[in-house]
Amino acid sequence: MKNVIYIFKFLPFLLLLQGCFKEGDIAELPDYNAPQVSFITQALSIPEGNKDTTIQLGIQLKGENRTQVMVKYQVNGLTATPGTDYEEITEGKVFIKPGELTVFIPIKIFGDAVKETDEKIDIVLIQALNATLSEPTRLTITLVNDDFSLIDKINIPKTGYISPDSYTGFTKVWEEGFQGTNLNSAVWNYELGDGCPGNCNWGNNELQFYQEKNAQLSDGYLIIEGKKETVGGKNYTSARLTTQRKKSFKYGRIDIRAAVPEGKGYWPALWMLGDNIPQVSWPACGEIDIMETSGDKINRVVGTAHFGATVAQHRFRTGATFSSGEYDFNTSFNVFSIIWEENKIQWLVNNVPYHQLTPADLNGQPYPFNQSFFFIVNLAIGGNFPGSPDARTVFPRWFVVDYIKVFQKG
Repeated sequence: MKNVIYIFKFLPFLLLLQGCFKEGDIAELPDYNAPQVSFITQALSIPEGNKDTTIQLGIQLKGENRTQVMVKYQVNGLTATPGTDYEEITEGKVFIKPGELTVFIPIKIFGDAVKETDEKIDIVLIQALNATLSEPTRLTITLVNDDFSLIDKINIPKTGYISPDSYTGFTKVWEEGFQGTNLNSAVWNYELGDGCPGNCNWGNNELQFYQEKNAQLSDGYLIIEGKKETVGGKNYTSARLTTQRKKSFKYGRIDIRAAVPEGKGYWPALWMLGDNIPQVSWPACGEIDIMETSGDKINRVVGTAHFGATVAQHRFRTGATFSSGEYDFNTSFNVFSIIWEENKIQWLVNNVPYHQLTPADLNGQPYPFNQSFFFIVNLAIGGNFPGSPDARTVFPRWFVVDYIKVFQKG
């Protein structure tokens, strides 16, 4: 009978103590046969994914849980990088309420679209209060890379013309080799959307919506993907990049090595606009189209200059050339060039000239080409030049640029 009285005498104190536990304020019970705490599993493999996700890692208690249990843990990147592959946690805590036997540790995984090796993360249980640690106290997560290089997906040409890295009388002043996994933001801008308001459909009745994710770097190539998908009220997506306000040139030889997509409606272009376009607008700023082609006339490319004091006075001079048969424009790389000097521009493919322009060709219109110009690289879909895609047009297709080199005299 004395034993029964003793238990009931201290029961209110135990119940009160049990009810007062909270995060940051947990006490260890005396004479408590603590349960064992461990991970439910020792290893886990998950796909990395392209989007950020939070996974839940299970912890279990074995034995009676009469009070709140606190478990501390550490997250260690074995081959994964904190802040890049997963959310960095120096030390974390989880709490298991009285009567419960499981709890979950949340770990945020950062997704990406970069091809890389599988990577590992260790989560280690380092301390328990009102419980004892039991094996397994370590859980290893393998982030399985589920991305592929675009090189694995598309047929990058294995052949083509390669331009020299130097020319007599010229010095190379800039080269873009598209290395790494991200475009250099100090050089390149993404132009997004459909051009509205102000220049809806980019002034050419184009059908695409430009977005950043359609341009990727892979194995030293810039790859612009033209897709059939509905975004922003448009039925197609692609990408358009510029160097406006970041990188421009006045005169020189410009070589751009590229391969173009085939199919009606595709409109790849490598071109330039005058730096003064914000002040004088188009076409007074001048436009130099180093190369453009229509996907249904894949063996033909054109080089064009646009000019005119006003839109009403807009004129252009264009020249065209055809593939040699040795290097087709879509299955091989070709080098599209201009040699640009004061009062003269000459267009070339694989170092063979096919078109030129001087002030005499402008029929009295102002000659806007003796100033600095910036680059534009884009893949339009539909529009005035190529027309709309038809039932035979295959999507997706890719515009691939290997490099841009600029040489200037001196």
